[in-house]
Amino acid sequence: MTTIKDVAKHAGVSVATVSRVINATGYVHEDTRRKVEDAVKELNYTPNEVARSLYKRKSRLIGLLLPDITNPYFPQLARGVEDRMQESGFRLIFGNSDESKEKEKDYIQTFIQNNVVGLISSTNDPDSSAYTSLDLPVVFLDRIASDRPSVYADGREGGRLAAQALMERGSKRITILQGPQHIRTAQDRFRGAAELLEDQAIDYHVVRTESFAFADAEKWARQLFDQHPETDGVIASNDIVATAVLHEAIRLGKKVPDDVQVIGFDDIPLSSLLSPALSTIRQPAYDMGRAAAELLIALVEGTPVVNRTIQMPVAFVERDTTHKKW
Repeated sequence: MTTIKDVAKHAGVSVATVSRVINATGYVHEDTRRKVEDAVKELNYTPNEVARSLYKRKSRLIGLLLPDITNPYFPQLARGVEDRMQESGFRLIFGNSDESKEKEKDYIQTFIQNNVVGLISSTNDPDSSAYTSLDLPVVFLDRIASDRPSVYADGREGGRLAAQALMERGSKRITILQGPQHIRTAQDRFRGAAELLEDQAIDYHVVRTESFAFADAEKWARQLFDQHPETDGVIASNDIVATAVLHEAIRLGKKVPDDVQVIGFDDIPLSSLLSPALSTIRQPAYDMGRAAAELLIALVEGTPVVNRTIQMPVAFVERDTTHKKW
């Protein structure tokens, strides 16, 4: 691997001169600068970002922490973050916490050791001391924190849209898969749906779930139909759980949407490829990731921020697990 010493030797200058050119610090004669730049290109030299950050006491590294990359929704968030960060010359160090508090703390420590200048996190516990004690900018993505910079979708409106869609399409015995109680965005979805159903005096049941994890979705789908076999409309906590509900309904011989209608939440790419294709509430995941990156860049660079809390709109996407509107 090419080192800064190799570049210096190739250009016939000192290591200090190469460093000044790469880091844009101090005066370097234009002819010398061109020699260094040519040597960098010819040797295909890439500066070690971590080493550079330790030398300069400042880096272009950002930590990104997600709870479960087996859920296709989170890579969509990550792509939005990455694309926007690259436009401003930042690079990501990525961590997958598997919804484990210990693993999350380990990753935060790793980010600090690598001298990141900011952190974007989709943590399940944004108010924990792991974040409140950090001395660097943090933006919470797809999560809501008390008085902390956050980017999230309008979950309550999403819940209302899902409930409204089922009511308008004839469902009378609705079951809501509530989502983890400790995640505020999940509870906003639940409250939005429950409030509208109660206002309209529509009968509904609740199945409480503990996470958004793919591994548990099948269990909750079985539990739903075991406990509430008369259900004719399901509002799922996310598209993964909705997919499990769809499969379980078909396994039980139920016709979708004739016997039971199903609405998911997120609009992951898989949703449109299912058979029948999944009706869902779309969250603008990629745009949310970009917005979180934009917000963090402003915080890192000290740019004035007017809105530190960004709520993004949602929309109902009608596909084949719901009837056409009557």
